[in-house]
Amino acid sequence: MSSGLHRSSSASAKNALPPQELLDDLCSRFVLNVPKEDQQSFERILFLVEYAHWFYEDNSVEKNPSLKSFTLKEFTSLMFNSCDVLKPYVAHIDDIFKDFTSYKVRVPVTGAIILDESYERCLLVKGWKGSSWSFPRGKKNKDEEDHACAVREVLEETGFDVSNLLNKEDYIEMIFGQQRVRLYIIAGVKDDTAFAPLTKKEISEIAWHRVDDLQPANADVISRGITGLKLYMVAPFLTSLKSWISSHQPPVPSRSDKPCKGITVWKAKNSSTGSSSTAMDQQPNKSSPDAHSSESGPGKSFRNFRFDTAPIFHAVESAFAR
Repeated sequence: MSSGLHRSSSASAKNALPPQELLDDLCSRFVLNVPKEDQQSFERILFLVEYAHWFYEDNSVEKNPSLKSFTLKEFTSLMFNSCDVLKPYVAHIDDIFKDFTSYKVRVPVTGAIILDESYERCLLVKGWKGSSWSFPRGKKNKDEEDHACAVREVLEETGFDVSNLLNKEDYIEMIFGQQRVRLYIIAGVKDDTAFAPLTKKEISEIAWHRVDDLQPANADVISRGITGLKLYMVAPFLTSLKSWISSHQPPVPSRSDKPCKGITVWKAKNSSTGSSSTAMDQQPNKSSPDAHSSESGPGKSFRNFRFDTAPIFHAVESAFAR
């Protein structure tokens, strides 16, 4: 995407590119006006650009549907071509973005496995796009403790506060490639609990699913359970989860009158999966860069990157002078 692309000023134009004033505002708000430590590497900068992308999609496009919606890579290119302090690095944007995506998969993830009172069902969430299910979880913020991240992510994705039920020592942890995923077991949640995400366009459905209907991973690559659900990020935890359940007494005995199939407790509208209810209109508190960056591996060629602070301060002063 080149800097010479025409940006339509017409609000009625379909898929209009955002005006320069909006891009300047996003650059000032999310890239320039941040602590210096968040400007010390391209990985951190790309996290800032990602925040700007979320804000643009969740606010600017929603308020003005004529604006074009972008993938993160497209939006990153647009920001680099439009933001004066990023323009010098446009020629390296493909390598920068590739290093960033490699870095993201190394950021630790935490969340929770929420079990009902009979320990027969667990709560799963479905992403806004696609049809894969997972336990509520997300990437850690900078300097954030594992359990605090789990509480925050579960609250964002389900609207349910697990802080009073979480035992820091009660978790299942697995390593996927270079990424650590820790899920705390939250047992004994009433199945009539109200769930609804606090984030926009992240979760399309929340449902209770029978643990016995979910299929553990085996020697083959298994992505679907016996019910046909896509369970790529669920299946690897099921063997340990069932072992935990077998060694703990549930507060409520098994109930034969419960439906066998999954029970949807919340569903959004306008997601790519097609749904029926209305999502809560609250802004997300997205994850920030992880503090545990390595000095080796993908992205190392940019780890010593530093902004030239003079043009940054000048840009900030100009932005606030308008």
